[in-house]
Amino acid sequence: MAEDRERFDALLERLDIARPKGFSVLTFDEAFKAAESLGYPVLLRPSYVLGGQNMIIAFDDRDVEEYMNIILSQGIENPVLIDKYIQGREIEVDAIYDGKDVLIPGIMEHVERTGIHSGDSIAIYPAKHIYDNMAKKLVDTTKDLCEGLNSTGIVNIQYIVKDERIYVIEVNPRASRTVPYMSKVTGVPMVDLAIAVSLGQKLAEMDYGTGFYRNSPYTAVKVPVFSFEKLTDVDTQLGPEMKSTGEVLGIGRNLSEALYKGLVSAGYKMYKDGGVLITVRDSDKQEIVEIARKFYGLGFELYATGGTAKVLEDSGMTVTEVHKIHESSENNTISLLESGKINYIISTSKRGRLPARDSVKLRRRAVMLGIPCLTALDTADALAESLMSRYSEINTELVDINNMRERRKVVEFTKMQGIGNDYIYIDCFEKMVSSPESLSVYMSDRHFGVGGDGIVLIAPSKVADARMIMYNLDGSEGAMCGNAIRCVGKYMYDVRGHKRKHMTIETKSGIKKLELMTSGDEVVRVRVDMGRAELYPSNIPVLLDPDSEGAVVNRRVLIGGEEYRITCVSMGNPHAVVFTDLVDVIDIDRVGPKFEYDGIFPERVNTEFVKIIDDHTIKMRVWERGSGETMACGTGACAAAVASVLNGYCPKDEDIRVILKGGDLIVRYTDEAVYMTGNCAKVFEGRMEI
Repeated sequence: MAEDRERFDALLERLDIARPKGFSVLTFDEAFKAAESLGYPVLLRPSYVLGGQNMIIAFDDRDVEEYMNIILSQGIENPVLIDKYIQGREIEVDAIYDGKDVLIPGIMEHVERTGIHSGDSIAIYPAKHIYDNMAKKLVDTTKDLCEGLNSTGIVNIQYIVKDERIYVIEVNPRASRTVPYMSKVTGVPMVDLAIAVSLGQKLAEMDYGTGFYRNSPYTAVKVPVFSFEKLTDVDTQLGPEMKSTGEVLGIGRNLSEALYKGLVSAGYKMYKDGGVLITVRDSDKQEIVEIARKFYGLGFELYATGGTAKVLEDSGMTVTEVHKIHESSENNTISLLESGKINYIISTSKRGRLPARDSVKLRRRAVMLGIPCLTALDTADALAESLMSRYSEINTELVDINNMRERRKVVEFTKMQGIGNDYIYIDCFEKMVSSPESLSVYMSDRHFGVGGDGIVLIAPSKVADARMIMYNLDGSEGAMCGNAIRCVGKYMYDVRGHKRKHMTIETKSGIKKLELMTSGDEVVRVRVDMGRAELYPSNIPVLLDPDSEGAVVNRRVLIGGEEYRITCVSMGNPHAVVFTDLVDVIDIDRVGPKFEYDGIFPERVNTEFVKIIDDHTIKMRVWERGSGETMACGTGACAAAVASVLNGYCPKDEDIRVILKGGDLIVRYTDEAVYMTGNCAKVFEGRMEI
């Protein structure tokens, strides 16, 4: 009944369940009339196929003619099915039916809209855009279909949701490729339960109940894997015909983390810069603008063919126009790919069945060169969103799939700041948090989390009063933070009741001594002995030769093709100090990353741009590795003061006022140590589910 078109249509009619309108045809004339009646675009497919074999979306009569020629030449006896193509949100459900009740472990949503085969789509659980009312409708519809088919065991159903209406695409009374995926993520052993109900047991008698199962505390994605480099005659453009050869599972705290894991595991190269070549069909030109803007905002160079380039330029982006293959025999899209400038291609075309077409040649050449080619706008958008997140291989949570959480955990925290440098502080004296790298990215996001410059764990120490472990916005561990360590001292005194005006804090860069200043028995200001300034290049580290004094002072370097003079200092973190009168206008978002990732800094670098106000006052802006521009940086202020002394602008062993965006610090540079004094304040206390 699920396979036979007429019997299935009769079932849907009886159950009053909508489906895309369609016809069965055997000839060219019938096909043209059906397409005209339905209105383009339409979906064409043979009867009785698996994997969407020989299915296409036809946009005009030429597509129908090309398709029918191919299909009829193969001597197919069964009708060709022509359905109205509905471009909506594709939803997938795996259900277990026992003859009376239904159990749905979860509802999945595809990233790619309808028209891309479910096996080639990225599937998300739990569904992002399915709310309680629609979920109930999907559960009720699924139960009705299972009853109507009288299918005991697992049933896989694919739906379209458009304008709050549900359409059925297909029902498969069998296990699907998503069953192991849903079983692992939700903890519901679907195969075991399906066997049990097939042998006569009832869901109500088992541990998992009936209806719609609870959501997992995780977000999970299924990402397809392709083998186009081995399938030499296949166009890489995605469509109704399945082309993937495998899939991977990504699990994370949220969609950004799960998607990053899935994309990396599926073989996507997560480039953060380079070039993007964009060439899309007319129907995609308006939609490509916002996707291109995301790559543009990340710093990618945009290249595009004529029509696409005009649309992007009209939207305010700088684009290099490229000739199509048939427009130029030398300077064209293929030669651009071979130049090594392109890291991603976004290529959609109206049709991709003929190998002679430019778009097919372009995509095949991309496969040969190992350049990721995205042929669905939704996939390109998902990749851009993942690149925009701060997730990377160093900061994703390691999830033990055999011991997954059943519910979200609650983390208690204290938000504190020192001259605007705000961190999220977590007390780990009783229990250490898991995966702090991922937690820092998750909690520090100013739009979707608590917001901060990172997290600081306050833990026991065998050699000091407490241990400070800090993580930047991108999840990388920092060796030291001068503003954070003052707040750790305040927390120990005010919250944990460690009532000592002098205490020691263990950091990754050594033990630091603190002198606490109180008002009303609350710490308001702290003086920190930051230790000696490290000037020798290999200890900073910076890959430059030392001068006669064993340091790097006022050294000429090229960074990103531009000339700068830098002084290098380590205060637990590596710093490059640049003196300039243009502190207030420098494009730090452009220049900062170039310093951070330049090859002469093997562990990346914090960069301070400093203006001399007078011999005891300097003004500074800072780009911190892993966090970008921040309101303040304690170790950076120390490095700037040290560099000011080394360059003869300020005296040694005297207080230097450092003006930062978040306020002022007082730094004194001596031969024995660098002393930093500044405020510290509690912002609020809170609890967050993770």
